Amino acid sequence: MTAVFAYVGCRTTRERNARGRGIGVYAIDTQSGAWEHVQTFEPLENPSFLALNGVQDVLYAVHGDGAEVSSYSIDAAHGRLTALNRRSCEGRNPVHLALSRDGTSLVVAAYATGAAVQFQLGVDGALGDVSSYVRFPGEPGPHRIEQASSHPHHIARYVTQRYDTDWHIVPDKGLDRVFALKWEGLGTLPALTSGRSREGAGPRHAAFHPTLPLIYISNELDSSVTAWDFDPITGALEPLHTMSVLPGTHHALSRAAGIVIRPDGRALYVTNRGQDSITTVELDGTTGMPVQAHWTHTQGQCPRFLCLSHDGKMLYVANEHSDSIVQYALDATTAIPAPTGRVVATGSPVCIIFKTCQE
Repeated sequence: MTAVFAYVGCRTTRERNARGRGIGVYAIDTQSGAWEHVQTFEPLENPSFLALNGVQDVLYAVHGDGAEVSSYSIDAAHGRLTALNRRSCEGRNPVHLALSRDGTSLVVAAYATGAAVQFQLGVDGALGDVSSYVRFPGEPGPHRIEQASSHPHHIARYVTQRYDTDWHIVPDKGLDRVFALKWEGLGTLPALTSGRSREGAGPRHAAFHPTLPLIYISNELDSSVTAWDFDPITGALEPLHTMSVLPGTHHALSRAAGIVIRPDGRALYVTNRGQDSITTVELDGTTGMPVQAHWTHTQGQCPRFLCLSHDGKMLYVANEHSDSIVQYALDATTAIPAPTGRVVATGSPVCIIFKTCQE
């Protein structure tokens, strides 16, 4: 028997007009797909993005708009959280985080201060001191408000079915650049490469093709997706193809947000805040290039995040402004998501991760 738990990050502050309270913990019935609320770990300030360590017994959270990262041990049987510790990230507005390949460190993207921070981890998974800190170089993009300085928005480690590397991919919304960083160890400055996106694109989040050396970036400001060539050895990045994720008939304000790719590499999914849709981007089976798009309504407002279920059969969308997580089934032929009717009510959700274990 496989036990599955979902952990939901959220917004909690008045400044965000939020209704969340803390990290939500849910047990998922693997037969019916039903979610059962187990715990809300509160009070917490904007525990937005979450990450699990390799053995899935410690959870980490960044506290958006603040300056801290926190860690929690996980009860193996029931999925409940117990606080370990908190640390300053020596920067403002941490927005994303990821474990190193060897599991000895945690890296964090600090949006407001344009930096990446590396934390040493203790044997129990607790956060240690900041061991490395690097700022992102480059000229800001043309948007006078959204691109006043460097704004790294994602720091996912580049790992796929084919490659398992030490590179972390960092789309920088403020600089219109995508960076690749690689730490050689604790306390060292990372190797750093980058490539330039379209002016004013606002790179936000990344997804990796399962077998081809391709990275897909959702561009927040111009609502597009770009396929990038990536060299897993040198870290070299080159943009190849950009495609709009909005229909040609949509002219109102909208911003691209989350991105995820199917395990078989057939399609990408991108959320649009404003148009409130999921864009299904079909990928060419040989080249991996985007070829056409289809739109599905998110049944809520401001879909900030989406992810696949633990088994890749379902898609979940977190609608921040309508306090809902909506479940979609993925068509086996078209890959287009269809709502199942299952909706989880939870305050201002912005991130979902899954833990699986054998009972």
